[in-house]
Amino acid sequence: MTIFTSVTVANYVKKACLLVFLIGFFGTVSAKEHHFFVLNYHDILTAEDARRSVDKMDVGVEHLEEHLGWLKNKGYKIVSVQNVLDAAAGKDSLPDKAALLTFDDGYQSFYTRVFPLLKKYHYPATVALVGTWMDGNVTADDPGKPLLSWEQVREMVQSGLVEVASHSYDLHKGVNANPQANSQAAAVTRLYDDPMLVYETDEQYRERIHTALLKSAEFIFQHVGVRPRVMVWPYGEYNQIAVQASREAGMPITMRLDDGSNTLADISTLRRLIMVDNPDVKQFADIVTGLRANRSLRVAHLDMDYLYDKDPKQTEHNLDAVVQRIKDMHINTVYLQAYADPDGDGNADALYFPNRHLPVKQDLFSRVAWQLKTVARVKVYAWMPIMAYQGNLPESWYVQEWRDGKAQKSSHIYTRLSPFNPEARQYVAEIYEDLAKYCSFDGILFHDDGILSDYEDVSPLALAYAKEAWGLPDQFEQLHSTSAMRMAWAQHKTELINQFTDELASRVRTYRPDIKTARNFYALPLLKPYSEEWYAQSFTSFLAHYDYVAIEAMPFMEEAENPKQWLTQLVKTAAKEPDGLKKTVFELQSVDWKTQQKIPMPVFIEQLELLKKLGVSHIGYYPDNVFEDQPRLVDLQQHFSLPILP
Repeated sequence: MTIFTSVTVANYVKKACLLVFLIGFFGTVSAKEHHFFVLNYHDILTAEDARRSVDKMDVGVEHLEEHLGWLKNKGYKIVSVQNVLDAAAGKDSLPDKAALLTFDDGYQSFYTRVFPLLKKYHYPATVALVGTWMDGNVTADDPGKPLLSWEQVREMVQSGLVEVASHSYDLHKGVNANPQANSQAAAVTRLYDDPMLVYETDEQYRERIHTALLKSAEFIFQHVGVRPRVMVWPYGEYNQIAVQASREAGMPITMRLDDGSNTLADISTLRRLIMVDNPDVKQFADIVTGLRANRSLRVAHLDMDYLYDKDPKQTEHNLDAVVQRIKDMHINTVYLQAYADPDGDGNADALYFPNRHLPVKQDLFSRVAWQLKTVARVKVYAWMPIMAYQGNLPESWYVQEWRDGKAQKSSHIYTRLSPFNPEARQYVAEIYEDLAKYCSFDGILFHDDGILSDYEDVSPLALAYAKEAWGLPDQFEQLHSTSAMRMAWAQHKTELINQFTDELASRVRTYRPDIKTARNFYALPLLKPYSEEWYAQSFTSFLAHYDYVAIEAMPFMEEAENPKQWLTQLVKTAAKEPDGLKKTVFELQSVDWKTQQKIPMPVFIEQLELLKKLGVSHIGYYPDNVFEDQPRLVDLQQHFSLPILP
């Protein structure tokens, strides 16, 4: 057995760092030439056992062989980790239609059922091992299934067909993530110390992850004699801190669980297509050719303020009711309020997560989002203001408007921090960072507060920026003098706010790299583009900046004389833009706020069916009210639910 010393570690890490550099350099240069995908499997059972299994990730061996046969017949080439590294370093190139095979958790079925198929087809594959499981340590996440022996692992490695990856030593488990004791992925979760009522610090978290990944790499080396070059993230959960720790531990390639293909520029965090529900060959073909892309969204928009109660027991009762309702809807997305707005003015008075700036109404967002994700099986977007934050902050930080012949704090209902103020931008960015550190979620919905009228922002910083960065006048009278000047000013402001939200998303992605973005959008700038000067919003620019544009398709709010005609025009106008329907969520209203009355269900259903008839893919509504069954669940199940897909 090779003796493991600090010198060998140092030398190995130096080589790994050089490899990372080469990967980054060559991968960036030639990324467009090398597209490939990664398939992910777990336990492989007999056909009969797979049919009876309640584990969604179990796949029958007959189906697996059909998958491999389909790949061969369609001209796919199964490549190894070494092939990918060689291509990334510029030593070779990947073939067209390249694919990697990966198998997680180190089940004994990999030796008894998968390895014979690898030898039959002469296909390479990667198996990811969990250290504590291989050590025989029973944990809450231990699958209780037969695992590989080290003798079997060494035999397969010596065959040249099998790459051994780390699936961590002891991170394949949940840890206490919040005061409600939700257990969440250890690799990305800040530990909550219940007796002390505090979270793990940044330094404590970094040290824990760094130590864990070094231990994982050393553990495999001691048992197999080769060092792992690949880190497979437990549950697919990772962040940039963990990726850096993996590099430092000698594993420059990491793998997540996220649908899509890859280029060589992506190999620090490869996407993988996980096989669930034991797909037959037709379903497998659909997954591989479609990459599960372009699936329709059905979105319920939830107010956390509805769920919160001063009595924690009542809050839990409310949460149980909401989660069951969302689960029964058979939808796939929830926009969940992460800030407290009890007076309904759209401004954040407090937050539902730990943060360094605003009061915490209750540390609740983490709990609600996790229950929705794990029980109702939906993607959760954190609904957050861009600029509308209340607080004891300097007046100079806020948007100013021209009123009564002078610049003064804006009278708009949204009390917005100025995106031109660096200190205000940093303040908001730190709030978003804290959200990402302490909560698990899938996306951000940017609130509709991101607007600046044709009288805003005239704060000194905003006017100076207009002159220095955009070459515009720094006097309001000149900025407002002509329609052309007002539109030029508005278009620059539109882009500035968009760039600010890009910055906020980037801050979040340090901790939650795979989040999607959506932004609320008023209907008028779409129907009448010249109104951009009143809002600083543009449908075309939103499509360029966000994964989804959540347009407020609310004819009663807009006082449309003919709601059906208005909705039809809205959809047809959106469809004129490239990706206009592909990237737009049309959000209906379930309440008429002008009359404070529920939208009658026949009317709601009529509008819903009209959107579908017009070719709309993504549909949502606001608000959902579990206590009044609005919109009515039985109607949502009939008209709003999605089919179950693998």
